[in-house]
Amino acid sequence: MKKNLALLLALMLCFTLFAACTSSENSDDGNITDSGETAEDTSAERVSLILGLDASFPPMGYTDEGGEIIGFDIDVAKAVCEKLGWELILQPIDWDAKELELNSGSIDCIWNGMTKTDERDAAMSLSVPYLNNEQVVVVKADSGITTLAELAGKSLILQAGSSAEDALNGADEFRASLGSVNTIGDNMLAFMDVEQGTSDAILLDSIVANWYITQNGGASAWTVIEEALATEEYAIGFRKEDTALTELVNKTLSELKADGTIESISTDWFGADVTIIR
Repeated sequence: MKKNLALLLALMLCFTLFAACTSSENSDDGNITDSGETAEDTSAERVSLILGLDASFPPMGYTDEGGEIIGFDIDVAKAVCEKLGWELILQPIDWDAKELELNSGSIDCIWNGMTKTDERDAAMSLSVPYLNNEQVVVVKADSGITTLAELAGKSLILQAGSSAEDALNGADEFRASLGSVNTIGDNMLAFMDVEQGTSDAILLDSIVANWYITQNGGASAWTVIEEALATEEYAIGFRKEDTALTELVNKTLSELKADGTIESISTDWFGADVTIIR
């Protein structure tokens, strides 16, 4: 009896250990399993793509007067999803919490004029760069300010969590010369802040600055200081483990570039094909 009971307990223990190992090996969370094997990446197998964006970042992605989200990035994303047979879902997010939104699974990508940086490259799976950009300072045309040096002691405003913030943090001498630096939720509010005289200048993406100035008084109202704080490239951010999805979007962007779709979209928004997709 005792021998039979011991044998039964040993068999039950072996079965439990086998089941646990099998469960671990079949895990599909994209991490390395206990067996040392990497789970299959199925991120490209989908029927929809949830695109996270700051919905006040024209002309890349923003809400128009009718409440519709439009923009260059939106049109390109629509073309990609149409080619792949996916539904495109647009999800406005707090830009300062974009990485949290991505990693929590509430969005599938960050596609909204996001600058490629070493930190983001380490934290995400980034697409091929698709557009060049600069971080520039804009002031009111009647301010009399034409150089960065003339902003000494003045107040600067920028969007929280943006690449402008990174560029400023990398320009120690310029930052130290400023009287104050303030952050705000989006660039359109920052322009209003400067227009009302609360701040003297705004630091932001040249693509956004040029679009806003064209729509709001032109060179007679605003001046872009020629000295750029940083040059950069835009890329799309996916979860680090979603390499299959990244590669499929990269492939589709190249195909849309080759067939003229990207050129047509870029010309509609910028007057020419300014993309750098190969």
